[in-house]
Amino acid sequence: MEISVDSLETSAVTKAQLAELLFEQLGLNKRESKDMVDAFFDLIAARLVDGSDVKISGFGNFQIRTKAPRPGRNPRTGEAIAIDARRVVTFHASHKLKDQIQDDGKPSA
Repeated sequence: MEISVDSLETSAVTKAQLAELLFEQLGLNKRESKDMVDAFFDLIAARLVDGSDVKISGFGNFQIRTKAPRPGRNPRTGEAIAIDARRVVTFHASHKLKDQIQDDGKPSA
């Protein structure tokens, strides 16, 4: 089964657009579609908040990285400031996704 995203008007994909695609192409009702998309992203967010990595086969990995505190500088005033330690999310695309991007970007011979 292949889901077509030709109907997307912008380059950004929103949760509402994903729900609409589920409604149109899989036959779920609108409420179920919205709930499914919300549950998917809630699950990913909950895992990341817990400190777990999220791996989506064929797409990529979301990982939590802890950044150490470091000195910084206010670019407007030049004043030295301390940047607190924080956790950030990083994304690493899978080889399959990277290959798809490269294949689609090649000029035709």
